[in-house]
Amino acid sequence: MPRYEAAVINGTVVVPYVGTVRCDIGIRHGRIAALADAISPSEADEVVDARGTVVLPGAVDSHCHLGIYRGLAEDARSETASALVGGVTTVISYFRTGRHYLNKSGPYREIFPAVLAATSGQVHTDFGYHIAVMTADQLDEVDWLVGQQGVGSFKYYMFYKGLNLTADSTRGSDYTMAEAYDLGHLYVLMQRVAAAAGKYGRHGRVSLSLHCEQAELIRVFMEEVKRAGLEGLDAYHRSRPPLTERLAMAEAVVLADATRCPVNLLHLSSAEAVASGAQARRDFPHLDIRLETTLHHLALTYETAGGILGKVNPPIRTEDDREALWRAVEDGRIDTVVSDHACCAEADKGRDLWKALPGFGGTALLYPYLLSEGHLRRGLSLVRVAELASANPARAFGLYPTKGAIAVGSDADLVMVDLDRELTVTPEVLNSAQDFTPFAGMRVRGWPSETLLRGQVVWRAGTPQGRPVGRYVKRPVGLHAPAHR
Repeated sequence: MPRYEAAVINGTVVVPYVGTVRCDIGIRHGRIAALADAISPSEADEVVDARGTVVLPGAVDSHCHLGIYRGLAEDARSETASALVGGVTTVISYFRTGRHYLNKSGPYREIFPAVLAATSGQVHTDFGYHIAVMTADQLDEVDWLVGQQGVGSFKYYMFYKGLNLTADSTRGSDYTMAEAYDLGHLYVLMQRVAAAAGKYGRHGRVSLSLHCEQAELIRVFMEEVKRAGLEGLDAYHRSRPPLTERLAMAEAVVLADATRCPVNLLHLSSAEAVASGAQARRDFPHLDIRLETTLHHLALTYETAGGILGKVNPPIRTEDDREALWRAVEDGRIDTVVSDHACCAEADKGRDLWKALPGFGGTALLYPYLLSEGHLRRGLSLVRVAELASANPARAFGLYPTKGAIAVGSDADLVMVDLDRELTVTPEVLNSAQDFTPFAGMRVRGWPSETLLRGQVVWRAGTPQGRPVGRYVKRPVGLHAPAHR
């Protein structure tokens, strides 16, 4: 009888925090059972020949929005199929009550089981959820969400506070369905998350993610831009300039210091934001602060993002900002790179910049763009790419070493990448339900040829393989693993 259910042989394996090594990988029960100099094909039921490829740990796209503009089940099915294109084997999606998503409010004890039911059997990758606590009653559910439901991370949107969000005068309270979504709410939420981190943190990190844009400043700058009659993504950048990120981050870090809450500063978009995040870590070395940026802020500027199709929060910015973000990726100030994927139809963008829905998809480019621009063009090491897209997000969100590692005992989530394969980005290449992409026309080199999820081939020859087999992963995995492994 073969020793392994599957084996990946003849590849160059990229081990985060260690280096690259020529070895074969034996797989049993969906997990890595051996890293060996050589495994004979006769020793495995199924053999994947990785000759001529690099073998990376499956990417962990820790910033997605499944179901934000479409039905949750259909969006989860189509967009996690898109994720496989980019070597993503685990997604962590944001969810909140209020407008969009399920368009209702109430206790998570009622709503979260419905979210899991909607996505069960629909997801091609393994998955988890970050939960936005919007109401005072939901604050009391933080411990239950971590301890019982496996939600290891939470979110607060700083720009929802008092912001007149849309041109039709929809107030923030209508949008969030929350009675007091302000800095006081954030302070109490940080207290709750810090308490959960203290209680459960030995099993894996518990944290709060922050969308840092300052609402009152946005109001002032938006009024100025509209009075001037400016249009296009340059106007949108001016209406939500880097100063709004900088001030919101300062507010957030002061509260994190008061509560000792572990925080993630999301989708840094500008040179100012990177400088502020790095300064916060120097000023508060006792705090656990992680910095994130996105593919689109690394790849696009307001001149290249396709006009209104590239509207996103925070905005796409200047070439100088893009280069500043790359420097931060290269020198280690940025911890993770994500997609902030939000499938959105071109019709939902329309022609009015201020009414257009923000966001777009990009998860299919996670490894390909980082390898093409980061490794092949800028000289970023393969190990650093694997850390940015896989190991670091897994560590930040309580998944490591089940995910984000190539080690004995870790899930056999493995991506074989052909570094010579070059494609021009189109909506069809990305395999998303989205009918456009701001990345259209970009030449990208370094695409997955085959991907395994827990030892099962889920992506091969440009198409998903079989039905969705993704599982909900409770986090932190050290707390919940015995119950579901």
